[in-house]
Amino acid sequence: MIHRFNAKTLLAALAILGGTPALAQDIPPVDLPDPAAATAADDGGDTFTIGLGVGYAPSYEGSDNYVISPAGVVRGRVSGFNFYSRATALYLDVVREAPSSKLNFGFGPMVNVRLDRSSRIRDTRVKALGEIDTAIEVGGFAGVTQNGVLHGYDFLTVRLDVTRDVADAHRGTVVTPNIEYATPLSTKFLIGASVSSEIVSDRFADTYYSITPLGAAVSGLRTYDADGGVKNVRGTLLATYSLTGDLRGGAAIFAVGSYSRLLGDFKRSPIVRDAGDSNQFFGALGLSYTF
Repeated sequence: MIHRFNAKTLLAALAILGGTPALAQDIPPVDLPDPAAATAADDGGDTFTIGLGVGYAPSYEGSDNYVISPAGVVRGRVSGFNFYSRATALYLDVVREAPSSKLNFGFGPMVNVRLDRSSRIRDTRVKALGEIDTAIEVGGFAGVTQNGVLHGYDFLTVRLDVTRDVADAHRGTVVTPNIEYATPLSTKFLIGASVSSEIVSDRFADTYYSITPLGAAVSGLRTYDADGGVKNVRGTLLATYSLTGDLRGGAAIFAVGSYSRLLGDFKRSPIVRDAGDSNQFFGALGLSYTF
């Protein structure tokens, strides 16, 4: 007999598809459920997943040079509380999970490490502007998950992340709305999609996309003053396949691809328009194991 699965319980199982390329730019966040739960009710027990792979991403957000970097993820549940990573962010859901509920709410703290333009800059002009310190963005998230949208096994999540840099790298604020959907095609195979955007403050825009007269002199790029606003829109597709027949335990392979488009002042910045590209692509492939 097939039972309805609890999507909130499983929403981080495929966060691995978002990856964490520790040496490249931030990678698109993805958090989608475990398809094997379509065949058995979630028992609410503790669980832990670790994943490793490789990602292919721009050397900085807005670059047209791409680099290969390691990707990784962790997620788990202890006593009904979920924790999980998405890209370079770590989340802790302080709302205890209700496995039998059709509607689930999520809320809690999060921290993100922003590595953009901190190393491995390939364009000599952008490199001449200097590396930017790693940002530590601290904040929180809130979201709601609807289980059984089109049938008994899929789910839809709407979530909002809000963070602020506390490491004096950009000292700005980032607001990230997300919409995520996933459905199992079998007990072994799941597909999903997500759409997200980043809305950033003036300080963020100035740090990563403005160019001062001194920066223009050393780089050859023109001066530019960027204002905050909607930085980008990103779409992501993903798939995961169990090697053991049940993604709630054992090994699985995953693949993800995404497209992001920089907008407004961000796409007009010389580091993008003159030295890079407003069209951004990302791909990752790897292996995960759930205990």
